[in-house]
Amino acid sequence: MLSRDDIVKSVPQKGFFGHPKGLFTLFFTEFWERFSYYGMRAILLYYMYYELNHGGLGLDRTTANTVMAIYGSLVYMSGIIGGYLADRVFGTRKAVFYGGILIMIGHILLALPGSATLLFGSMFFIIIGTGLLKSNVSTIVGDMYTEEDARRDAGFSIFYMGINMGAFLSPLIIDRVYQAAGFHAGFSVAAFGMALGLIVYVVTAKKNLGLAGTVPPNPMTPAEKKKMSIIAIIAVAVIIALVLVANATGTLTVANFSLVITTLGILIPTILFTYMYRSPKTTTEEKSRVLAYIPLFIAAVMFWAIADQSATILATYADTRVNLMLGSFEISPVWFQSLNPMFIILLAPLFATLWMKLGVRNPSTPRKFSYALFFAGASFFLMVIPGMLSNGGETLVSPWWLVGSFFLAVIGELLLSPVGLSATTKLAPAAFAGQTMAIWFLASAAASAINAQLVRIYAVVSEVTYFGVLGAFAVVIGIIILIISPIISRAMKGVK
Repeated sequence: MLSRDDIVKSVPQKGFFGHPKGLFTLFFTEFWERFSYYGMRAILLYYMYYELNHGGLGLDRTTANTVMAIYGSLVYMSGIIGGYLADRVFGTRKAVFYGGILIMIGHILLALPGSATLLFGSMFFIIIGTGLLKSNVSTIVGDMYTEEDARRDAGFSIFYMGINMGAFLSPLIIDRVYQAAGFHAGFSVAAFGMALGLIVYVVTAKKNLGLAGTVPPNPMTPAEKKKMSIIAIIAVAVIIALVLVANATGTLTVANFSLVITTLGILIPTILFTYMYRSPKTTTEEKSRVLAYIPLFIAAVMFWAIADQSATILATYADTRVNLMLGSFEISPVWFQSLNPMFIILLAPLFATLWMKLGVRNPSTPRKFSYALFFAGASFFLMVIPGMLSNGGETLVSPWWLVGSFFLAVIGELLLSPVGLSATTKLAPAAFAGQTMAIWFLASAAASAINAQLVRIYAVVSEVTYFGVLGAFAVVIGIIILIISPIISRAMKGVK
């Protein structure tokens, strides 16, 4: 098995803003993959609930929001499959390539005019493809640095900025195409973006990434492969049988399915944490780090439960509650999906520079997480104000309230997301590197699974109650994390 030092030595360590040359490859691969995903996501909700005469599918808004939340949860939940296959079968490099192919197929299906059945088919390919690509490309970033490399957090911040450059441009471009030629033309642009990402990856990976991601860290024996194949076949057969029975009995509804996904979103990370902790392949020091990771994971779930509503509740809010006229100029509700990445592009270099300048004086990872929750709570507290000023939702509100809410959430995201990616690669047990990164993305899966229920609550309570209660939850959990941060830091065994 290759050691971390062997992998790091094989990667050219200079060549991209003072970082390993492979960061160029991964930066632009993720740029185009996120361009395709966020561009598609920016118009997908509206495609589902706009009426047929406006090119949509005509679903009701609550159902469309629930489907979006389920979709987001499954996208991140599938990272467990991608992480497992990368760790045990073909390594992270091949996982990224196969994932890109499946994502492109999914976007092509969305570009074809069709019914809800074709929509769900495209979602299947994008879910599996993102599971293979998303967590594993981040793992390769971590492989290029030693654990002691002071550039590591800054490298992840630069990588994160690349993700958000794609996410910023795609809603603006795809909205123009959609407005001119319809939803399916917009989805075709997303397919083209993923194709460009694959080209960048294939052309530059061998030269820039060295040995990173070429060998699975915990490969299966032939006997294990045979056993896993049998289990996989049985699992697929059981799932198909359950779906057929549920469909025949009329219990296969969006509401029931959302409850299943919410349960899985909480149950799966619990099982994985238990499995990693109890595994004989996890050393005593690694067990302590796994325990330290659990409260960070819980904090991340709470944060993303608020931040990920940008594609559901806040997207619907932009379309139905915001005055879209700025003087004589009309803005598109799709453009609000570019706010999050735009603010990250502007602020990420400042945060990367700040972490580099602070060096050993950096706040600990737990403290950064607690600060992130304070900003998440503040972003929802801000949305209480227009709810109080608009007579319970009877009048349209200024778009600047939504802009301010996105801005506060982004500050929290920069305190949590790139830092969490970096901490995950350092806290992961050696035998479970890919799967631990998948667990990090399961925080978003769990949050979206919870949101599948929250979007239903939003339909029956006031805006003031909804935003105020969720904001308060975030702040309370942030206070708890801040209080126990010294205990978490000690359990991290030297990882900062």
